[in-house]
Amino acid sequence: MWTYILASQKNGTLYVGATGDLVRRVREHRVKTQPDSFTARYGVTKLVLFEEQSEPRLAIQREKTLKKWKRAWKIALIEDHNPDWHDLWPGICR
Repeated sequence: MWTYILASQKNGTLYVGATGDLVRRVREHRVKTQPDSFTARYGVTKLVLFEEQSEPRLAIQREKTLKKWKRAWKIALIEDHNPDWHDLWPGICR
């Protein structure tokens, strides 16, 4: 299981999610399979952080925790792991 954060751009709109299939789920966000979704409406398609969790319960718990975090904390987490806000999608979609 995976917990992930998408961004529209550096310091832009953020989205936190959890999934069992990171490649499939990020692809869905990127191609806007649900055009009325939050990520589609705000152009949130850039994968800036992902964390592997050993159990689904832990991934969902981490997602809920991150969603409660202040925006500044999420930005700090991203910048600790991905200081230049590179899109990590090319590295996982091979």
